[in-house]
Amino acid sequence: MKQLKIQLLFLLTILVSQITWSQASVKGTVYDVNSNPIENAHVLLEPSNLAFTTNSNGEFIVQNISSGNYILTISYLGFKTIEQTIEVKNADNTLTFNLEPDLLNLQTVVVTGTFDPRKSLESSTSVSSLNSKEMQQTFPRGSANLLQNIPGTFTDASAGEVFTRIYTRGISASAEDDMGWYYVSLQEDGLPVSLVQHSYYSPDLFHRADLTTKKVEAIRGGSSSITALNGPGGIYNFISNGISQNIGGEVQLTRGFQGNNNNALYRIDTNIGGPLENNWYFNIGGHFRKDDGARDANFTFSKGGQLKFNIIKKGKNGHFKFYGKVLDDHTNRYHGVAATNWDNPTPAFGQEFSSTSLLMPSFDANIPDGRNVNKTNRFNPSKGVHTQDFAFGMDIQQNTGNNWTLKNNLKFSAKQANWQTSISNAFVSLNDPTAYVISDPTAFFRNDAILPFGQVVFKDALSGSEIARVDNSGLFSGSPFQYLTGGMLPNDAIMGTSAWYKDMDADEWMNQFTLQKKTETHDFTFGFAAGLSKTNHFTQGSFGYVTYEPNPRMLQVTLENPSQPIVALSDENGVSSYGSLFYVNTSADITQLAGFVNDRWKVADNLHLDLGLRYETIKHKGSKDRFAPLSLSGGIDGDNTTLFDNGTLGPTGEKDDFDYNYNYLSYSIGVNYSINDNTVIFSRLSKGNKAPELNYYFNNFSNVPINGKGEIQKINQLELGIKLSSKNASFTGTAFWSQLKDIGTSNFELDDNTNTLFYTPIQFNTSKTLGFEWESVFTPINNISINFDGVLQDPKADKWKVYDAGGTANTDDDTIHDFSGNTLAFNPKLMFNLGSTFERNRLLAFFKWQYMGEREGNVSNGFQLAAYSTFNTGIGYKINKHWSVDIVVSNLFNSEGLANFFGAISFGASGSGATPEFIQANPDASFVVVPILPRSSLIKLNYVF
Repeated sequence: MKQLKIQLLFLLTILVSQITWSQASVKGTVYDVNSNPIENAHVLLEPSNLAFTTNSNGEFIVQNISSGNYILTISYLGFKTIEQTIEVKNADNTLTFNLEPDLLNLQTVVVTGTFDPRKSLESSTSVSSLNSKEMQQTFPRGSANLLQNIPGTFTDASAGEVFTRIYTRGISASAEDDMGWYYVSLQEDGLPVSLVQHSYYSPDLFHRADLTTKKVEAIRGGSSSITALNGPGGIYNFISNGISQNIGGEVQLTRGFQGNNNNALYRIDTNIGGPLENNWYFNIGGHFRKDDGARDANFTFSKGGQLKFNIIKKGKNGHFKFYGKVLDDHTNRYHGVAATNWDNPTPAFGQEFSSTSLLMPSFDANIPDGRNVNKTNRFNPSKGVHTQDFAFGMDIQQNTGNNWTLKNNLKFSAKQANWQTSISNAFVSLNDPTAYVISDPTAFFRNDAILPFGQVVFKDALSGSEIARVDNSGLFSGSPFQYLTGGMLPNDAIMGTSAWYKDMDADEWMNQFTLQKKTETHDFTFGFAAGLSKTNHFTQGSFGYVTYEPNPRMLQVTLENPSQPIVALSDENGVSSYGSLFYVNTSADITQLAGFVNDRWKVADNLHLDLGLRYETIKHKGSKDRFAPLSLSGGIDGDNTTLFDNGTLGPTGEKDDFDYNYNYLSYSIGVNYSINDNTVIFSRLSKGNKAPELNYYFNNFSNVPINGKGEIQKINQLELGIKLSSKNASFTGTAFWSQLKDIGTSNFELDDNTNTLFYTPIQFNTSKTLGFEWESVFTPINNISINFDGVLQDPKADKWKVYDAGGTANTDDDTIHDFSGNTLAFNPKLMFNLGSTFERNRLLAFFKWQYMGEREGNVSNGFQLAAYSTFNTGIGYKINKHWSVDIVVSNLFNSEGLANFFGAISFGASGSGATPEFIQANPDASFVVVPILPRSSLIKLNYVF
């Protein structure tokens, strides 16, 4: 027995020794081509499915693995992925890797616009991406400003952080002014930021980019028809930081200088992430800012910030992620500026393209709430738009065996947006009766009304001092107004503007579920997407008496005729016509459901077909108040000498209901053919659909039944492209044809007889665009890269009609103009970015030229927005392992390009009214343009730990 025990002990010792001897480790160091270590590169060892990231020295170590053959994959954004088979023999194995630059991120896996994540080179879509380094080379001014770096994307961020416009390939007709993201889906981590849009309620209100964003992926058209909820024009997906194997983070302090007066920007960004216990990881960060804005105003233009986080559990066969965002933010948006000279617009009335904002100054008013006049709404234009978004979600991915993978992404959000700002900045001459009668729009319908004619006194609302006293009693007999004292109003006018109050909220739930099955030749995806939104929307407009000058002042206005009581045309703040210009009170429930199927078929080793179908149904159900003036005698306060509260609009008790379904089938067929490992050609045919947004009901039916649903716009697209990736150069080029049908267009106009605003009847139109977009990078020598991207296109208004209301809501004098065959408005025929980057050791410098070609200012092609160029530059230096400093300058030479056009300067005018005939008949007329933002610069101090 003793001998048996000795033998067993000997055998056990041999076995343990053999097991110990068979265990090994792999040590590696990852460098770039300049032998600089790469930190946070992702390392994956299969089939053991072990994942690591490199440390600050570019090193990683895999311990306690058995001898044998493994596949080692190393990836890092901006570099080509290495996939290498290694043989582990000895106890310790030391390896060195050098990653080559991936110049257009073609070797990087993309997750946007595809149901099966794959390398960009392998996809049959026109996809672009921005990494964190590229995002840091822009001035931090909203989502649209950042996306101007995406090739082929038209962006207009001239209004600031919000109220922006984004579109591609001529799919733009309904994406103007207050609906600038109409066709595209703005996403965070694969789900839409918001499910609904309507006037002044777009997804850019609820999105801010900061250090928590790892990269941006963009799909232009194509597969977005089958991969996005009601967003067939493209997808812009902001992807957050994820798993980091080591505790670390970054703090960034920013000081900005903007405009002619070097207005200040103060901002702090943070992000930290790393492992917890038991394969749990976290990431948390956000920003806070205070921004005086690029143009001059007497208040802080933007302030607030957000906090984002995620907690991830990494398992052998998948992951679980819980994530959230809290956004609490105040921002504003800029108006247009007055100009004259149709051929070469120049600023008018003392205004400047580079600095004038024409925003009402800060003041505190209490305006009766038309929904309940016993309550008031506080109004201060310095508040701008106050946005809040509380969003939380769960993302699950699990390999269930036998090559089946389940994914589910679920998010709930509660959104609020409160607008307290001004709308319109028209020139209203003191010779125009509108300047006075707008104070009481009910006057001409009442026998006891006091008409605002005689001696009208304008006082500075802040100081109370008299600025001017005029006699307007001769206006109806054709005589001009007369100044009665030495005081004068600037430009003999007031500004036609509204104190614009909007209160909007939405509770939203959205979910996307996919089930994938991989076989030897097919990757099948089956899925279901759903979105539910419950939204409320209230709009109220009051008139503001404001001086018409570059730095407007509020005016307290009274009628002071001899031997008669003083009559107040405005309150003490200069606000008049309380709640009588607009009244919209609606609620709606939106249900969006979609089922989809996709197959990526491996026809041959170098040929793949991508076939997808999506059936979508959208239900809009809600109601809209009928309205009327609440009091016709004495107004809300019962005092006949205070005219400013006589016309407040409120509900009559009647409601107009709507309950409509929109159902459509979309499809997309793609082909990817690999000529070799670095060259592919691809093609895609897509048919998408765009259901109406809620503005269709909110804007187009004023005190009339909502007797029909809107048209579904049809989008047909065909593209053919090539992708090339080599060591020193990369190129993608895509020829495309797009068609947009059943475009509903309507104008926002003023009835000269009743001083009420209305929308004209909808016209349905068609546009077509043929073009070529490209993206390229070339590195002629080490450390220097040259980037060139852009689009060349021919946008056409194929069939286009515009309704002309003739300045009144009465239809007897209405006409319809036919502009079919004209160039499509606001789409440049040429747009490009050309830049160069130098990077060596601790130094990085860049210079970029952005060119925006000429655009038509309206569909009549009566006015052209001239081409312009802007130049951006910057330099960064890494002081040591932890500290770095960057300087970034946007619009270096303070170019004065024009981004938008709003037509003649009269109150209620629209851009479509500036026809060639109108311009020829009014060569000296003034009009409203929206200049691009002036030069902005910043210095950033970064600490990485």
